[in-house]
Order: sequence, then C-alpha cells, then structure tokens
Amino acid sequence: MSKSPQSVLSVVVPVYNEAAGIRQFHTALVAVLKRVSLEYEVLYVDDGSSDAGAQYIADFCREDSQTHLIKFTRNFGKEMATTAGIHAAQGDAVLLLDADGQHPVDAIPRFVTKWQEGARVVVGRRTGRQAPLIKRMGSKLFYTLLHRMAGIALDPSASDFRLIDKSVQADFNRIREHNRITRGLVDWLGYEREYVTYQEKERTDGVAGYSLRKLLKLAVDSMVSLSISPLYVTAYIGAVVLPAATLLGLAMAINFLLHDPLHMHATGGAYLGVLILFLVGILLVSQGIIGLYLSHIHTETQNRPLYVIDNENVADRS
Repeated sequence: MSKSPQSVLSVVVPVYNEAAGIRQFHTALVAVLKRVSLEYEVLYVDDGSSDAGAQYIADFCREDSQTHLIKFTRNFGKEMATTAGIHAAQGDAVLLLDADGQHPVDAIPRFVTKWQEGARVVVGRRTGRQAPLIKRMGSKLFYTLLHRMAGIALDPSASDFRLIDKSVQADFNRIREHNRITRGLVDWLGYEREYVTYQEKERTDGVAGYSLRKLLKLAVDSMVSLSISPLYVTAYIGAVVLPAATLLGLAMAINFLLHDPLHMHATGGAYLGVLILFLVGILLVSQGIIGLYLSHIHTETQNRPLYVIDNENVADRS
C-alpha cells in the first residue's frame, strides 16, 4: 500500500550529552529529510543532559518550526526517552535513530521507501560494527539466551535505528510497563519486519552513553520484562535434586535394612547429607511454586495488551 506525499514522517532522536556533535548531526539530518518526498517533524528528547545540547536544540526549534524539543527533568534512560518520543510523534510513521552519528542519516530514504511499499516495521541491520569484541560477544550471548528463554527471535545485528507505522505506534503506546527495551517490545507486537542494511559509523564525538553497568542493567531489565523463565530456574533444579535425593535415600535405607549387601559402608554423616539434600530439593520446588504465582503477578502488572489485531488486511464487517 503506497503512502501519499502528504504523509508526515516523525523522526525521534533521544539525546544525552551530545552537544559536541549535535549541530553537525542536525544539519545532516534536515538535509536528508528535505530530499524525502514527505512532510516531516523532528522530535529531540533530551534525557537530562548536563551539557549545552538542549540549548542548541532550542535554537534549532526557533529556527525551524518542524523541529521540537522534549526535555526531561533528569536522566530517565534512553528507553524512556525513545518511548516519550514515540508517544509524542504525530506523523504517519515514526523513525527512531541516535544522535551520535553511528546511525547514518543517508540511509533514511531506504527506510521510507520500504514503508511506502507497505512495510509497517523497518529495522536497521548493522554491518561492520565498531563495538569491542567482548561487547559483541556479550550481545550475541544475550540475544541467544533471550530467544531461548522468552521465545522472541531478536536479531543481534538489529539496532534501534528503525521505522514503525502509526498503526504499530498505536499498539506500542498501549504498553505501560516501566522496565522496557523498545526494540524488544516492538518485536513482541509481532508485526512482520523488513530490513535495511547499513554500515555502522564511528561516533561523531564524545563517548558512548551506555556504560558497561548500564548495558548490564538493560540486559537484566530485558530478561525480566520479556521472559518469566528465571522464576522457574529453582523449580527446574529442584525437579532434579529432589528425585535424586529420594532415590539415593531409599537405596541407602534398603541397603541398611539388608545389612549392607552393596558394601556402601554409609556413615551417619552420609545419611545426614542425603537428608539435607532431600530438604534442599523440597525448598527449591517450593520456591518454584512461589515463582509460578509471581510469574502470574508479573504478567498482570505489566499491563500489556491481551492481543494485537492486524487490521491491515481484515475485511470490514460493517
């Protein structure tokens, strides 16, 4: 389904301490947007920056009515900044990209073309990633574990550089949970994804806003938000420990009653150890049962939509 030239593209840019390169980024972004056959708005979301970046963006807003600033009172994190931009966007499609220059603005027309051809989620797939080896390996491990635990296939090469249609935006806005990973929630909605491959660039200036501590927190939040499997880990362990301790205890008891035909020569300490192992198994299974109830509470408090309906290809019932 093609989109009309009167369609509006909303560009959401989360910003945190990017003053050094924000002017260069904005100039390049606007130059590309003016070549795209769409109206546009640019929404900068300042995530409590401590530099002069918000002041520069305020200047952009005075110079151009199509540029807007959402300024947080403090640092709430990139995921919240991205979410705020998506909530505020009023266009027919919402494009997400970072202000550090690693997401090349000259790739934007390819995202728009995919959308104009009917795609409702267009994901940037990066090549030539500049991250250190340990960070890339950690990222691959994280996505593998998340896929196994949550059943959501997240592409390790996929990035936050993506475009979503306003129909996807409407469903995304129904998700109210606090600990979130935006790309994971967009993928959770289940819409078919198209891809645009791009060469990741070096940062324009400064250092990455995501420290190792923040990346670890994001990984933990993502696991908790998108999967309830960790709640069942103790139950799985208990399901192994308890039967093993029971069988071992029975074998030792029968062997004792038959005057040690197996020549185990079990001491009182051995019997005590098996008893402790049995009790530990009971505790682990009990924690797993508690985890089962907690998983239901967790799911309810997330307040996600019960389902997502794809109205694009559904016949009108009226």
